Amino acid sequence: MSGAPVPKPASGMRIEALRFLVGGGVNTLLSLVYYWALLYLMPYGAAYTVSFALGILSSYAINTLFVFRTHWSWRRLMAFPLVHLVNYGVGLAVVWASVSLLGLDERVAPLVAIAVTLPLNFLLSRWLIRGHPIN
Repeated sequence: MSGAPVPKPASGMRIEALRFLVGGGVNTLLSLVYYWALLYLMPYGAAYTVSFALGILSSYAINTLFVFRTHWSWRRLMAFPLVHLVNYGVGLAVVWASVSLLGLDERVAPLVAIAVTLPLNFLLSRWLIRGHPIN
């Protein structure tokens, strides 16, 4: 046997998770730029809706090319908004439970939702793009 260490799958996932955080930050900034630019062309509600949709597209591109480093697929692209829909539903449930059941301040509840949905978003995105959430 060789003395070289065998890479652990978890270390690859940690690198992907770090790239996911960086990519998410970049995508958030891109979404804000989309929104601000669109404000010159349309009312804020429409600008937000269009920038949100563009944010999903850029998120898919960032996750495919940068985070998980895999090839583009139209089928996965069409399914990718479902990841955001699931995260929205879970986040809304966590906010509701945090406020209604746990008595947390409604201004703090979204932070709890982020703590829950961020790993969920990573795993769902990884599963959709790479075909397996953990490995």
